[in-house]
Amino acid sequence: MSRRIRIKSLFVTILLLPLFLVGLPLAGVWWSGMDVSTYLQFPPTTTFVQHAGFSWPVFVLVAIFVVTVCGPFAVKIIRGPSPPQGRHSPKPFPGWGLFGVFLLISTWLLAWSRFSWFSPLQHYTFFPLWLGYIITVNGLTYSRIGRCLMVSEPVFLLFLFPVSAVFWWFFEYLNRFAQNWHYLGIESFSALEYVCHATLCFSTVLPAVMSTEEFLRTLTRFSRTLTHLWPLQVKSIRPAGFLVLLLFSAGLACISIYPDYLFPLLWVSPFLIIISVQIMMGEQTILASIRCGDWLPVLLPAMAALVCGFFWEMWNYKSLAHWEYSVPFVQRFHVFEMPLLGYAGYLPFGLECAVVASLSRKLLMSITRKGTCSEESVA
Repeated sequence: MSRRIRIKSLFVTILLLPLFLVGLPLAGVWWSGMDVSTYLQFPPTTTFVQHAGFSWPVFVLVAIFVVTVCGPFAVKIIRGPSPPQGRHSPKPFPGWGLFGVFLLISTWLLAWSRFSWFSPLQHYTFFPLWLGYIITVNGLTYSRIGRCLMVSEPVFLLFLFPVSAVFWWFFEYLNRFAQNWHYLGIESFSALEYVCHATLCFSTVLPAVMSTEEFLRTLTRFSRTLTHLWPLQVKSIRPAGFLVLLLFSAGLACISIYPDYLFPLLWVSPFLIIISVQIMMGEQTILASIRCGDWLPVLLPAMAALVCGFFWEMWNYKSLAHWEYSVPFVQRFHVFEMPLLGYAGYLPFGLECAVVASLSRKLLMSITRKGTCSEESVA
């Protein structure tokens, strides 16, 4: 595939995704005759939908599904070969990594405490805490292999921050229709304060997940186990991509009509829409490697998001400004604020992070190359 075609495919994907994610749910609201303005309130008040209560049959079925899908991979990882000794040459933990540890621990303490002298800033602990996490994880990666995103690809890592803010705002928008979480402790924020603070917080999502993925990649148990698993081939891949796009587009359009049944689409639709568009454009996808049994590009970002998800929920638990969940049918057995089975949503979310990060890398490279070519032409 020529570079011009690849760039065209990249921009088609980037333009179509917002169109699908923004337009389809809103079209469903309009088509069903519901009040569109209710879903466009700002700051959002996502507490006006009454969800279905807990259901043991649904809980058991979902648990069986999650264990069936994830169990074989977990067994392979646990029973995989032990990593060889001396593969990496450990380096001292960097000084900037120590700053990250200090920032993380001190902000964690401030987030969970209620010091009177800190009360004016009590709502604003999320961003520095997660900035500390990102720096710390990069320091751990550097100490293992001598490189990390902060050192080797600082421009890309910085680019992920604004991309991440836009990325998570889409999930906030989709949550208006599924209404699975809402925020507390932000009632005093004006609309402008809410936008600025939320955007800053959302900007840490992709850098955190991708830094965690890079660290997990240094653990050789994963790299030695997940690259030699079951191959999975799909015949007639382009018709399959079109069918997936059609089905999940219809699902997004109906998510506000049947939020109790279609809320999982909030987590899987963005990923599948991107993949479907890439398949129909003839572009290689993140799933391409599983045809030869290499599941590492798929499972590693899923596990990275799950790791980040645990820390998101833990640090959220006792923070003043925090979120709470309303998940239909499975709202029980909470680990922090999240119901136990809700953590499964972090797995497809990790794939979305990986796909968007990959698109971001390609976009950054195309911008950089275009700038370089312009400079060469002038010279």
